[in-house]
Amino acid sequence: MLVAGTTSDAGKSVVTAGICRWLYRRGVTVAPFKAQNMSNNSAVVIGPDGRGGEIGRAQAMQAAACGVAPDLRFNPVLLKPGSDLSSQVVLLGEAVADLTAGNYRELRPRLARTAYDALAELRERYDVVICEGAGSPAEINLRDTDYVNLGLARQAGLPTIVVGDIDRGGVFASMFGTVALLDAADQALVAGFVINKFRGDRKLLRPGLDMLAAVTGRPTYGVLPWHLDLWLDAEDSLAYGRVLGRPTPPRGTEWLDVAVVRLPRISNATDVEALATEPGVRVRLTVEPAEIADADLVVLPGSKSTVEDLAWLRRSGLADAVRAHVRHGRPLLGICGGFQMLGRAVHDEVESGRGTVDGLGLLPIEITFDRRKTVTRSHGTAIAHGSVPVTGYEIHHGYVSAAEPGLSPLLTYADGRPEGAVLGPVSGTHWHGAFEGDEFRRRFLAEAARVAGRAGFRVAPDTSFADVRERTLDLLGDLVEEHLDTVALWRLIESGPPADLPFVPPGAPPAPKSATG
Repeated sequence: MLVAGTTSDAGKSVVTAGICRWLYRRGVTVAPFKAQNMSNNSAVVIGPDGRGGEIGRAQAMQAAACGVAPDLRFNPVLLKPGSDLSSQVVLLGEAVADLTAGNYRELRPRLARTAYDALAELRERYDVVICEGAGSPAEINLRDTDYVNLGLARQAGLPTIVVGDIDRGGVFASMFGTVALLDAADQALVAGFVINKFRGDRKLLRPGLDMLAAVTGRPTYGVLPWHLDLWLDAEDSLAYGRVLGRPTPPRGTEWLDVAVVRLPRISNATDVEALATEPGVRVRLTVEPAEIADADLVVLPGSKSTVEDLAWLRRSGLADAVRAHVRHGRPLLGICGGFQMLGRAVHDEVESGRGTVDGLGLLPIEITFDRRKTVTRSHGTAIAHGSVPVTGYEIHHGYVSAAEPGLSPLLTYADGRPEGAVLGPVSGTHWHGAFEGDEFRRRFLAEAARVAGRAGFRVAPDTSFADVRERTLDLLGDLVEEHLDTVALWRLIESGPPADLPFVPPGAPPAPKSATG
């Protein structure tokens, strides 16, 4: 089955994960699939050849919902935007080209063939594959080259449901319009709708649901409620000023306020979600220098374009705010691209082609970009705040090419090699995912609170990030079981699109007042 959406961030990823969890709990072997994802939030998967590759982080989350290990075939094409005009193409986990409007038609047959082959292999291996679309299936200017929405559904004969976000408004118009803009062959695959993020009394929707059924000839399979606990791995919702999660009261007498700089080309910002699971830790994404000034801990996250985002930091005044934060003795953390920005210089002939540019000068290191991309899972020990095991993953072209002798590392690899750096209140690492380790996260936050002067902050001894993620996935499964017509969904999965779906011409007449769902 294909889960499409009226827009980006309509809820395709979470509905796909919820359906996957529901099927997994029924004993069905199930896998997620997204033919093409455009995202700088990725996860590392170790391929059959032992090498690391990348897939969209949403597909890694969906794999967890299915109770299976991530597979490169779950997201065979990943586009990682480096600018408004180009994206790095990651094909079955490996960076192979840069994509622009000029070379898309040349690359498209290879990308589509790879996606179709990957889906065929998954269908052979699993009982069910739940596919996620991208953007909207009614992007009619792109339909002739589409292989991720109804182009995929047409090629594989997939029944399709369309998810709409009612919280944005206009959900009935967008659902009708989505169907009405499709040609007859595409419409024949669209079986019905799911409304997402509803707040209030569901009975108020009945007239709209009845009319939508009358003018499209298609049912709404259910209405999913808005739920505040669905925030992990929400890659399309990293909005300015947004507080992550639902901050719970501190165990001590003080909060720890964390400001995460929302870089224009932010990458793997989900790193900071683990911090937000801790009681008394308030994590905000920001582009405001004033919020940097008020924060206890500042985080520079990953970036797909380190040099370009470093220039933006300077133009926006955030670079000065970050330096002032450090001058006041308060802690600063850089992760991957954010770590690279902290050094004295960045030598980049690969990503930006800008050559040598000045870093922020907060760590005595230099970064050089290599054409070979490091994509791997890493294991080692966190030593800066007490020796504890830590795991993570790496996705980067830059590496530390020079460092001041005696500089303390933040971590060490299993073979003893140093990783990252610590100098006074400033620390950084190339490792993503390290803060999902409970003991390392607690020790880091306790030290950050001490340095920031938050003597009343206390870390919780019992927070488990893995448990929080599992509860989120189970919640998604619960919502699907409680609010969607799972009997009808199972019938679609078993039998395909209904044979009697009517064609909906643009401008279909309104339903009669007596219409019933």
